[in-house]
Formats: sequence, structure tokens, C-alpha cells
Amino acid sequence: MTLEIQQDKDTITGRLEGRLDTATSQQFAAEMSPLLNNADKHIVLDCSRLEFISSSGLRLFLSLRKATIAKGGDVTITGITDEIKQVFTITGFYSLFNFK
Repeated sequence: MTLEIQQDKDTITGRLEGRLDTATSQQFAAEMSPLLNNADKHIVLDCSRLEFISSSGLRLFLSLRKATIAKGGDVTITGITDEIKQVFTITGFYSLFNFK
């Protein structure tokens, strides 16, 4: 699992690649601190190269969403595959996020 972060004036983009599962969730949690620190901005999670997400990964997405709500920012998820969209839908998380 890799997370590449790019920051523009008002938008921060995190590009995820690989599998976000129990084994990689601690690494992702540490790497996503720049996103949490800028939760007052618009955050885009580019998941076009994300192969898998587990409940541990979903929990981290939810913590980012909560931080943005508290600080007045927002999260948009882009590029999800049909398989990952199904995970978001089954768990009820699909209605919690903006998707493009």
C-alpha cells in the first residue's frame, strides 16, 4: 500500500495504490496524517489504483471524513472500481462520501 500526497492551494489529493487491508492499515494511518492535518480543505482520495479495501481501511476513511466535518472540509473519492464500490455499498459507507 502506498499513499502519494499532492497539495494545491485549496485541495489535497491522496493517491492510493495497492491493498488497504489489516496488514497495511497502520502504515496508511501514519501516512495519512497530512490529510488529517489539512482536514479544513477539500481532500480528494484517488482510488483508481486501489485494489482492495478491508474494514480496517474503511474505518480510516471514516476517521478522515469525521475530521473534515469537524474542521469544515470535505472528502471526495474518485476512481473506485466496481469491486470497491460494492464494499462501500454493502457496508453502508457509500452514502457517507462524495464520489466522482
